[in-house]
Amino acid sequence: MKLLIQGNNITVTESIHDYVEQKLEKAVKHFQNITSKVDVHLSVARNSRIEKKHKAEVTVFANGTVIRAQEGSESLYASIDMVADKIARQLRKYKEKHLAKNAHAHVRQDEIVEEDAVIKTEELDSDRAPELPAKVVRSKYFAMPPMTTEEALEHLQLVDHDFYMFQNSETKEINVIYSRNHGGYGVIQPRSDSDARQADYSH
Repeated sequence: MKLLIQGNNITVTESIHDYVEQKLEKAVKHFQNITSKVDVHLSVARNSRIEKKHKAEVTVFANGTVIRAQEGSESLYASIDMVADKIARQLRKYKEKHLAKNAHAHVRQDEIVEEDAVIKTEELDSDRAPELPAKVVRSKYFAMPPMTTEEALEHLQLVDHDFYMFQNSETKEINVIYSRNHGGYGVIQPRSDSDARQADYSH
C-alpha cells in the first residue's frame, strides 16, 4: 500500500507521520488486496472562530474506485482517529456490496435505492446559498465511466461529498446526484432547447 501524507498550515512531524501510518494501516488491514494507494491530507484552519480547526481527509484508491472520508475536531489526533474509523467503515461497505454482486446474492433491503428516494429536479434546493470565489482557483480531472443512478448513489456515499457527477449510462448525458437538505437525494439533468420550448408551449 502506497501512503502519501501532506499537510496544510501544519508540519507533518515524524510522530504525526507514524501515528497516521499506524491508524491507516489498521484501517485498511483487511482490505489491502483491493487498496493500491492512500492519500492523507492534514490541515489546521487559521480562523480563530472555527471550532473544529484540525481536519483530516483520507482518499483511498480501491480497484479503480475512489473512497473518501474527512473529519474535523479540536485535536489533530482525534481527527485522525475518527477519519481512520470512518474510512474502515466505508471500505467494509464497499467490499460487502461488491462481494454480494460477484456472488449474485440478493442486495440487502437497507442497500436498495427506492425510486422515491431519488428525486429528479432541475436545480438544487433553494435553501442552499453557495458562495463561490471570484475566479476559478482549482481544476480537477477524473475518469467518468457510464453508470446508472443507483451506482452513482453508491459512489456518492463512498466519497463523503454532498454531490457526485457522473455519466448516465441510459442517456449518455452528464448528471449530478446530490444529498437534499430535507432528506433523500436529487438528480440534476440537462434539458435540451426542444424540451424547454415544449415545456413553455404546455403552459
